[in-house]
Amino acid sequence: MEERMSVDRTYVAVNDAERERQRSLVTRSSDEELGRPMPAGWTVAAVLAHIGVWDARAIFWLDRWGRGVEPSTADYQPEDVDSVNDSAKPRCLALRPRDAAQLALRLADEADGKVEALSDEMLAKIRAAGSPPFNLSRAIHRKEHLDDI
Repeated sequence: MEERMSVDRTYVAVNDAERERQRSLVTRSSDEELGRPMPAGWTVAAVLAHIGVWDARAIFWLDRWGRGVEPSTADYQPEDVDSVNDSAKPRCLALRPRDAAQLALRLADEADGKVEALSDEMLAKIRAAGSPPFNLSRAIHRKEHLDDI
């Protein structure tokens, strides 16, 4: 009798908790509070939009693999985080604070839903190709920025 190895999905609960923490922040914050300045010329809302940029990147890969493109080692190139963040910053700041915050929540919901829905087979393919081009634990990035806010 073959024993199946269980797939570690502890990141799902952590993603849910940080996403709800983000939702709580957005829900209780006024537009003025969302527009509050943060270090390096960011605002609270722009930081939330920044989180959304990285969730959108995860969605890109999940959709690509969902269309049948197999994960490969070519997907796992080191990213230039600074160039992504610096190039996205003007767009994040240009959004109205409430729109930025709501977009970030929508992207968090979508990214987390797609990560949670990954089949064991797809998880195995992703892991076999190398370290994913994004962290399945979407919560790590969110927590870092929510703690700063």
